[in-house]
Amino acid sequence: MVDSRLSEPGDAVRRRRECEGCGNRFTTYERTESNVTVLKRDGRRERFDDRKLLGGLERAANKRPVSSEQLEDLSESIAAAVRRSGPEVEASQIGDLAERGLAQLDPVSGILFASVYRNLADLDEVAETVQRYRDDPLPGADQLPLEGDENPSGPRSSIDLSPLRGSRQVAQPRRSHARQS
Repeated sequence: MVDSRLSEPGDAVRRRRECEGCGNRFTTYERTESNVTVLKRDGRRERFDDRKLLGGLERAANKRPVSSEQLEDLSESIAAAVRRSGPEVEASQIGDLAERGLAQLDPVSGILFASVYRNLADLDEVAETVQRYRDDPLPGADQLPLEGDENPSGPRSSIDLSPLRGSRQVAQPRRSHARQS
């Protein structure tokens, strides 16, 4: 073994090795075997298969300007998120991650994936998906998505609601020992 380090998603050990016979170098990845179960829409349960995930990503990005390395990286990051989520994950969570990831790489690939994943029935539903991509910017790689449709700081937000009364409270001026300018 020449080198050993933790791989990028943080769920595997990457090892550079060298053949003792011929001197060629190669890379191996060692991952713990995951026993994550996917809960399907129809109630069935099946074992998570990262090859199946990669196949779906490849079909959606077929003949699009997305490299196989980008798709493999996306697949590995989704698989790592699935393994971190616990022993059981809903198929919709995996699909959402895949759709988001593809849309960041290539919006058309994201829409192609969504057309199958969301079972879009007609052009109106495709247009709604396109509009959603335009209206809702996707979070960057270093950002977490906001859950829900409402802007948390918007006028109809519930941030300042009292959990006991459910009514809006008037903000009191801040009292502080520091001088305000």
